[in-house]
Amino acid sequence: MMKKGREKGSSTESKSKMGGRPDFERMSDEEFARFWETHSFADFWDEFELVREPVFVRRPKKVVSLRLERELLDLLEMLAREKGLGYTALIRMWIMERLRQELAERQRKEEGEG
Repeated sequence: MMKKGREKGSSTESKSKMGGRPDFERMSDEEFARFWETHSFADFWDEFELVREPVFVRRPKKVVSLRLERELLDLLEMLAREKGLGYTALIRMWIMERLRQELAERQRKEEGEG
């Protein structure tokens, strides 16, 4: 069973305290995460529904090997730890950011030529 999306309601307080459900639609991602860190799914058990098909599917990833100097890896690990990430997640994030920048620049150039 899985909770169905962010449901509309009247408050961000616990259902048991307010007699209703939180307004998940109005919560930021941080508020949503903080809410579930301090509340139990058991308080909302009657609102769960059986999900027969996957709601979230992880896209397959391909493993890529990189040869990095130890000092560079140490710096990556330090920065990632400060951000609360694993170093491989940080590297993926940076690669995606750079790809977006490059593709946006390419698109601007193509629009300027056309």
